[in-house]
Amino acid sequence: MSFMKSKLVILGFIMVCIVLLAACGEESNSKSEAGQATGEKGTIEMAQISWAENIAVSNMWKVILEEQGYKVNLNLLDMGTIMKALAENELDVNLEVWLPVQDQAYLQEYKDDVFFSEEPWYDNAKVGLVVPKYLEEINSVEDLHAHKEMFEGEITGFDAGAGTMEVTEKLIKEYDLDYELIPSSEPAMITEIAQAIKNEEPIVAPLWNPHRVFSQYDLKYLKDPKEVYGEVEKIYHATRKDFKEDFPSVDEWFKNWKMDDASIGELMTYVNEAEEPIDGAKKWVADNQELVNKWVEWE
Repeated sequence: MSFMKSKLVILGFIMVCIVLLAACGEESNSKSEAGQATGEKGTIEMAQISWAENIAVSNMWKVILEEQGYKVNLNLLDMGTIMKALAENELDVNLEVWLPVQDQAYLQEYKDDVFFSEEPWYDNAKVGLVVPKYLEEINSVEDLHAHKEMFEGEITGFDAGAGTMEVTEKLIKEYDLDYELIPSSEPAMITEIAQAIKNEEPIVAPLWNPHRVFSQYDLKYLKDPKEVYGEVEKIYHATRKDFKEDFPSVDEWFKNWKMDDASIGELMTYVNEAEEPIDGAKKWVADNQELVNKWVEWE
């Protein structure tokens, strides 16, 4: 091989090495950027329940945390499964625990295995049986006795594992109502309410504030003289026991989180009107950055 050919071979070899190194660098950068986009700060397994307010706040926190560099997986489950998974470290956080009444049974069962926050994020919640306002003669739970045939002896319910459903079963016993609580899902229950109101038919169902349904239909709470549902409820979050050690910043942000009727109502509206819940949540976070900044110290 001539000297010139040897130089050309060596030069070619060097060029190939440079290209390969550059490609490796680009792949490394690409992986780094991908990691940053999909959770270089860790993955958070968040519970989601098919309730309007829960869908809204879980998607809101997914947006906020992913903007901070975390990856958030939403796990659609019922309340009983969620609490058991938190206790067994299979989930990281549940954003919705109603106290002192609705989810008291879960608090008692899991207080040694799950962290229950002492800081509520919403402190003006209400739970009770509701009927359409056009049922003028029905104003108290006690009025249901005399109108069993009107309601066909049924209370239209939602998720069987929900604390409010368990409290409603207790209410049926406390008032000695000859009614059956029919479980389904929140969307199915709302559909039943909508259909009944459209036809001006009777219906009774357990509902709660905050909920967008009260802005859509004329409903009224029935008086509960025995206060089986309690009075004002507060909504808290719960995490697995060692969540604070693994995600100290997020743990603090959850404790800073506060919403009132206006903010949660607006968020639920944005999420409901969007094609996908996450799109509504993104819009709300963008429009309410000042409030979000009070919860989150941006890193």
